[in-house]
Amino acid sequence: GIQTDRRHAKARIVGLTPARIERELAAGRVVVVAGFQGIGDEMEVTTLGRGGSDTTAVAIAVALKAHSCEIFTDVRGIYTADPRFVPSARLLPRIAYPEMLELASAGARVMHPRAVEIAEAFSMELHVRSSFHAGPGTIICSEEAIMEDRNRVRGIAHEEHVARLSVVGVPDRPGIAAAIFAPLAEADIAADVIVQTASHEGVTDMSFTVSSADGRQAEQILNGVAKEIGARTVLSQNELAKVSVVGSGIRGQPGVAATMFRALSDRRINIEMISTSEVRITCIIEADRVKDAVAALHEAFKL
Repeated sequence: GIQTDRRHAKARIVGLTPARIERELAAGRVVVVAGFQGIGDEMEVTTLGRGGSDTTAVAIAVALKAHSCEIFTDVRGIYTADPRFVPSARLLPRIAYPEMLELASAGARVMHPRAVEIAEAFSMELHVRSSFHAGPGTIICSEEAIMEDRNRVRGIAHEEHVARLSVVGVPDRPGIAAAIFAPLAEADIAADVIVQTASHEGVTDMSFTVSSADGRQAEQILNGVAKEIGARTVLSQNELAKVSVVGSGIRGQPGVAATMFRALSDRRINIEMISTSEVRITCIIEADRVKDAVAALHEAFKL
């Protein structure tokens, strides 16, 4: 069976016992497994939420010690950008786990981040293919298998429906960040693109993004936190979007950030916030400019 934690509608797989699947396969039967549900520690039925079927498929492949896991979906594979925004976007024949994880986390919805995390942890090769069209699709594999594509931008990801929250006038003392983010974590609200201003006269401002769906609840939580820690106020802004360039090792490559910022500037797209990782540079922009931004970046990096 599939064991999960208790977070109904957002449950995570914590264990998988494949004995019955193995028994049925040994008997020559085709096994069909519900890909979006499991059992909690008190035997209650839980659902995994978006991407649950992908995650279940990868977990089963790992448990059965399969050579690879094939994901059939409604697109032909992983593209250099969303083809709805960039009709000339290319299908990537291969992409590394870290790149795919960042693309998925940054808004590319072909694969769920949790499925990619499990695949990378157990070196499970993934094949993403179309259910409706013949073709090789995209192979998600280790970085070593695609060394020739390191240190360059591989794709552009975007995420709409982003909200920014700012806690203004935060006392600059140890433990304040934990006081702000711990209640959000307890409410299962993920914070992203965190920016803290330089301290001035013992106070600072802290801004971060959340999904627009979580924005109102997050603001309510932060209003209570602000009173407890002595912050001045909480500000919120909706109708934002996130656009990211992704590629293994790009943070250490001179010119990637400059090219990104110049491309957005040339389209007169204002950057609200910036975040970087080893394989991703993300900008927060106005939501109504996201299509222009994706197209501009795809062209700037010659994808």
